[in-house]
Amino acid sequence: MPANDSRTALVRRARKINRVLAETYPEAHCELDFDNPFELLVVTVLSAQTTDRRVNKARPALFAAYPDATAMAAADRAHLEQLVGPLGFFRQKTESLLKLSQALVADYNGEVPGRLDDLVKLPGVGRKTANVVLGNAFGVPGITVDTHFGRLVRRFGWTSETDPVKVEFAVGDLFPKRDWTMLSHYVIWHGRRICHAKKPACGACPVAHWCPAYGEGPVDPVAAAALVRTQGPA
Repeated sequence: MPANDSRTALVRRARKINRVLAETYPEAHCELDFDNPFELLVVTVLSAQTTDRRVNKARPALFAAYPDATAMAAADRAHLEQLVGPLGFFRQKTESLLKLSQALVADYNGEVPGRLDDLVKLPGVGRKTANVVLGNAFGVPGITVDTHFGRLVRRFGWTSETDPVKVEFAVGDLFPKRDWTMLSHYVIWHGRRICHAKKPACGACPVAHWCPAYGEGPVDPVAAAALVRTQGPA
């Protein structure tokens, strides 16, 4: 936390930022398309090293061919590679999907478990993926620490941790559990649209007043406005 922040002041400032982001992004939601927990689990695994929009484009053909864990567990490897090929790292991702689906069939009768302890035991599933699935498919509060979330909470001074698990616990300690899932969406949306990694649009930022990192990017409103994206990266 900033040197002049008491614990109480930090909590108040963090919750104020969250309220303003909620007002700024009332439409915030998981930007991966899905119809059920299995689809969300798969597309979240596929989203590594690529963008949500690319995953969403590949999704219809993938689930038309392999709509559930049982079908995907028995998938033809070459065909599955072809379907996920546009997303990069297609051999690794194909292997992950096959092992993941086979584990779901073997251990959970083809269903996605709704507990974090069970999810993180699945091949290729870490806490970030598990929290995405829990928060958005099961309504279980969870904090999703992706690169955007980690960058912003450090800029906000909510934590200085860099390890994703430590970030998750440090930030979670500042907010009621019921807020965790939507907090993740608000922060990630802000990171994709305004608080960019290399040149944040500080002069167009709705939470600039409470941000210790104000000034890392252009503060001139016109220059900052030119950096604002209306949606996440392609």
